[in-house]
Amino acid sequence: MSASTVLAPLREAAARIDRQTPAHRDRAVDGLRALALLAVPTGHWLLGGFTLDADGGLHNASPLSAFGGLAPASWVLQMLGIFFLVGGYASALSYRRRPGSAGAWMKGRIVRLGRPVLGVTAVWALAAPVLYAAGVPEASLRTGAKLVVQPLWFVGVYVVVTALTPYCVRAAGRLGGWAAAPLLASVAVVDLLRYGPLAPSVPSWLSLLNILPGWLFAYQLGVSWGERRIGRRGAWLLLAGGALLFAALLAVFHYPASMVGVPGAARTNSHPPSLLVLALASAQSGAAILLRDRLARLLARPALWAPVVVINLCAMTILCWHQTAMLAAAVPASFAGGLAGLTTAPDSLGWIVARLAWMPVFAGLLVAIARYARRFEAPPVEGRRASAMRRTVRRTVAGLLAAGFGAFALGLA
Repeated sequence: MSASTVLAPLREAAARIDRQTPAHRDRAVDGLRALALLAVPTGHWLLGGFTLDADGGLHNASPLSAFGGLAPASWVLQMLGIFFLVGGYASALSYRRRPGSAGAWMKGRIVRLGRPVLGVTAVWALAAPVLYAAGVPEASLRTGAKLVVQPLWFVGVYVVVTALTPYCVRAAGRLGGWAAAPLLASVAVVDLLRYGPLAPSVPSWLSLLNILPGWLFAYQLGVSWGERRIGRRGAWLLLAGGALLFAALLAVFHYPASMVGVPGAARTNSHPPSLLVLALASAQSGAAILLRDRLARLLARPALWAPVVVINLCAMTILCWHQTAMLAAAVPASFAGGLAGLTTAPDSLGWIVARLAWMPVFAGLLVAIARYARRFEAPPVEGRRASAMRRTVRRTVAGLLAAGFGAFALGLA
């Protein structure tokens, strides 16, 4: 069988997706979202590892602890700034076009985000006791639970910033791209207090004040972009200013080089976001806006556009289940002892090479899981006899299971 015969169904499917795409669809924005989405599992799979204890339990580890030189990889893989940028852009357009009230618009957004989260946490709540009964150590289950909920903090933050869309739209109307500047200043002030001369007398909880402005920054830029208040000149300013600030924070103010948390490190840039995260988001946002037209031309090709559509349709499935895919390989392997790149300590070049070889396995497992987990993203299909009471009971049970799993993951149970 020739290669052309094998590829023919794929080309036909890509052409069909291309024909069904509305002419007004912003392919560049969808492409940026897909890129940011793929960066999440890639980063977690590449920069996250495990060690085994004497009882065969899995514990989190990171190659960044042994290889500080890998930190620049986190600059590329940390693309949440892009995700919030395109989220703000899409929300601004959706908010303007909403057919009903702002409350109805927000409710629809929350349901779309919340259903997949309830799905993954409820499934894990049911699976954990079964796995424990099958002999999986409690340490492995707690490690897995932490990994599963780790990316889900994003959903809560994203819901909050989405709820602020009406205010972001107003701010963009008045200040344009500069509407994000006060958010940058707010984070800078908190960083100065927690890292400056007054740091010994500053309470640790003060850093939490950076959570909302830190992630709202790129979202506000996206809203201003969607409102056509950021053009090429503003994009160049974001790119150059963000790059210069990023370099200064590293070279002069000695911020940690890694954009993700490193076990044992005294400081972290991401939880909560530091000024370095905003500098990177600024540079990434400027580059994204400048490359928009070029990306749109590339995605006019059906072969490139079709994967973008598939990734966007599975956005929450990728976010919620990619850690489960890695655990689906690591937990069974833990019973066999140390397996290079999977259950051995991430402290050698050999581990890095082996982990790269495991990446396609994780991706294949995620695709297999997504075939079933994708249903949590789709609106429920209610039968004629399905009552409101039955739907309420299902949601209540799922909520209780999710709450129980969350308590277990956080060490509260």
